[in-house]
Order: sequence, then structure tokens, then C-alpha cells
Amino acid sequence: MFFASDNGGPAAPEVMAAMMHANEGTAMPYGADPIMDRVRAQIREVFEAPEAEVYLVATGTAANSLALATMVQPWQTIYCHRLAHIEEDECGAPEFYTGGSKLTLLEGPSAKIDPESLRQAIDYTARAGVHNVQKGVLSITNATETGTIYTPAEVAELTAIAKDSGIPAHMDGARFANALVRLGCTPAELTWEAGIEALSLGGTKNGLVGVEAVVLFNPNRAWEFELRRKRGGHLFSKHRFLSAQMEAYLTDGLWLKLARKANAAADRLAKGILNVPGASLMHAVEANAIFASWPRKGHRAAQAAEAKYYHWPFDQSLEGPDDEMISARLVCNWATSDAEVDQFLQLIS
Repeated sequence: MFFASDNGGPAAPEVMAAMMHANEGTAMPYGADPIMDRVRAQIREVFEAPEAEVYLVATGTAANSLALATMVQPWQTIYCHRLAHIEEDECGAPEFYTGGSKLTLLEGPSAKIDPESLRQAIDYTARAGVHNVQKGVLSITNATETGTIYTPAEVAELTAIAKDSGIPAHMDGARFANALVRLGCTPAELTWEAGIEALSLGGTKNGLVGVEAVVLFNPNRAWEFELRRKRGGHLFSKHRFLSAQMEAYLTDGLWLKLARKANAAADRLAKGILNVPGASLMHAVEANAIFASWPRKGHRAAQAAEAKYYHWPFDQSLEGPDDEMISARLVCNWATSDAEVDQFLQLIS
């Protein structure tokens, strides 16, 4: 019963097979492999963006930080939600790779940026000219850190506010596939058609061994990204093993199939939690993560059975009254089974 993170899920068999196939013979290094040519064509076709430039890195932190570094100057700011991954879980990497760009933290329910919060922050920026950081770039996380989703219209509203002040927009899409299948829209509708200029397209949380794509819908940023990727130590010599993963991911819609499985498992888990007396959801379940609370007695039983998940917030104890509500974060991955979910629900009931 593993619900600690989708990062802990297995790689999809199709991905492992593709890596083994890529291991046959030799191939040019550093992204000059023929598989990468096919990946680039796949992503351009999927996103209906024939001029997009595509690059692969091994981690989401690298994807976000390098993409943002091409879009902002050190004396500018990155607007993001206060619960954004680039603020909460990247150890200052965006500030490091951008050369010191400040993060301006915005408010909004369920980790979604409130448009008025963005508008006010932009208006307040550079109020004293040279004495302040300047307007930089907007970063939107979709799906968010609380498992909620921005619709294309919501993305477009935020990017329009930014665009009015000459600010480009980046999307952290570590769980982009989970958001996409829930919404039922096209990749284009959720990204460049809604005003997104650069996308960090996640794969590691959704069945890959370790690869993320940076999709630059503005190809004018491509050369700078290449230089920053190399200088930052994220240009892989045996790049074909990154390419092979991403090619398998996109072939025959595998990335969407895997995301649907993870979302369905989360739906089953959330529905079952709500059947526990006193239990409640802290946020809407829109992707593959659940934030919920239920009585401490159920937590004790689950953890005694070695179920893996996080208390949320972390500083909650198993010591105390049985009926006191304890909150938690649970994340399903593509391989989470109905049996695993049902066993967990039986324990906490």
C-alpha cells in the first residue's frame, strides 16, 4: 500500500522495453540520436506546434529551473503560487539557475493563483524603479501541488494579465498528463493556445524511469536553453536512453493511458475515504492526489500495516484520542491497484 508519491511507482513495461532496445548498438551522444528526432516530431504533432523546440532533462527541478532561466533576468521576479513546487520543493534551484531571480508568492485557494492576487503583485512590482526587482515571468503549476487543476480558460485569464505587462508564462507540468486527461482538452488548448510560452512536460511521475521534456513554444529561446542546459550539467552524453523513454511514453497515447489509471485509482480512494465516519477531503480530487482527514484510529491501523503516505502537515502525531481527525496526502500512480486501494480503505474504516 504505497501512496507516498507517484515518484515511487514502477516504470511502465513499454518504457523499460524501449530502453533495452535503445541499448543495442551505438548512437550519437548529446541528443543527436535518431530517437530524439522522432521525439521532437511526436511532441510537435501532439501539441500542434510545428515550430516548438524540445529538450530532455532528467528531473523536474532541472526542467523548471532551466526553462525559467531562459525567460527571466536575475533582477526580475518569478510570480508563482506560495504552494508552487518551485517554491516548496526545489531547494532554491530556480533562484540558483536564474542567477538570483526573486520568487513573488501569490495567493489563491487550493494552490491555484487568484487572478486578483497576480494583478496586484504585478502592479506593486518595481514601484520604486531601480531599487526593486522588476517584472519577470509567471509560472503556473498544472496539476497543482494540492491535486487541483487549472482549466484552459483559467490559464488564459492568468496569462492575459501577465501579457498586459509584457510578462511571459511558464507551466510546471510535472503532472500535466493527469490534468489533461481529466479535462478532456487538447495539449495545445492547455498550453500555447492559452498563452503558455514554455512547458515542463513531466514523465517521471507517470511511468518513466527519469526524464522530463522542456517544450519551448517560442523557439527564439532555444539556443539560450541549450547553453544553460550544458552549463548547468544537464546535457546527457548517453541521451538516447532519455529519448527512448519519451518516445515510448508518447507512442500510442501511453502517457494518457497511464495518467487515466492513476486518476482512476485516486477517484476510488477518495470515494472510499468519504465513506469513513467523520472523514473529509481538504481539496477537490482532480488529478491523482488526495488530501483528506480521517480519525487517528484509522491512521494507526494503516501505518501498523506499513501503508506508506504522508501526514499533511507533517507534524501530526499518532498519539492522542482515537476520534481526533488527522490529515494526510496520498498520491496514486499508474500501477496502483484496486486491491491496494481497497485494503487501505478497510484498514482506515
